[in-house]
Amino acid sequence: MVAVDSLSARAEATRHKLLEAAAAELIETGDVEVAAVARRAGVSVGLPYRYFETRSGLMSALLGDFYDRLVADTVLTGFEGETWLDRWRAQVVTWVERVYRDPLAPVVLGRMVGDAQVAAMEARCFSQVVELGVKHVAAGQAEGALAPGRDPELLASGVVGGMRAIFTVVLERDPRPALDEVVREVWAFTVAALGAAPQAEREPRP
Repeated sequence: MVAVDSLSARAEATRHKLLEAAAAELIETGDVEVAAVARRAGVSVGLPYRYFETRSGLMSALLGDFYDRLVADTVLTGFEGETWLDRWRAQVVTWVERVYRDPLAPVVLGRMVGDAQVAAMEARCFSQVVELGVKHVAAGQAEGALAPGRDPELLASGVVGGMRAIFTVVLERDPRPALDEVVREVWAFTVAALGAAPQAEREPRP
């Protein structure tokens, strides 16, 4: 597999093109076949193997790219707000909006099936989000917005896992619940799970 950090600009553009083709194939068919991805990208069948080695490598890279973009837009973004709860409120809204608007989200968070390599990538992505979440929870505790004395890692794990479960359910519903309804549910769940201060009862506005 070609190391991402060693790619030239041209090679990086090719890799991105292959990932876009793989995403389109997964959204349209629910599966990723290397030959179909190559056809969609307009390249030789052998080129995806040069970049990703195997079908599992391609699916893992696609999964990693999805989470990288999601994390960049949510966990790693500096949200405005006077208090920790204000900033968390803004982050919850962004999480829901981002997941609702990404056509790849229903597949990655619900229907995507892979082998051990893909499962390992999924576990790494989950752990990354939890690790970043631990810092957010600890900051909330330090500010007095969240109940002190509780394990930040366990709280972050529960919140991340719970939010994923909520998204898995709502993205499969037909019709989907309104975005603001999902925001309210995610907000209520997370502030309760985190042991937020009473002022957290105010609901976020998408």
